[in-house]
Amino acid sequence: MENKSPLSPHIQIYRWQISSLVSISHRITGIINIIAITLICLWISLIFLNESKYEGINLLLSSTFGKFIILGITWSFSFQILSEIRHLFMDLGYGFELRTTKISGLIVIFGSVILTIIFFIIGKSFI
Repeated sequence: MENKSPLSPHIQIYRWQISSLVSISHRITGIINIIAITLICLWISLIFLNESKYEGINLLLSSTFGKFIILGITWSFSFQILSEIRHLFMDLGYGFELRTTKISGLIVIFGSVILTIIFFIIGKSFI
């Protein structure tokens, strides 16, 4: 017997838009940020527990791979902050027009990259 019930919309029939990309990325960066904050807290607590382990993590973060991880986390925080500001305006009832959502989505994407570059340049003076 053939099922004649309608199929629900699926991700394969939708066209990707800026808003969907920002929405999915917002969720992913939220998870990354929770993990990053937890690891940063553990890293700082190693100062009080065992200084040799703390120094080992410092060596890892000083490597090329570690700097890549730091840049990724910096981008993740920057993206999350800008996306949260975008959502705050939407919660207040602004920015629901199609053109505005595209512009604000692009601001979040490119703004997070620009903020990461700015933080990298500022951070290089501290290293």
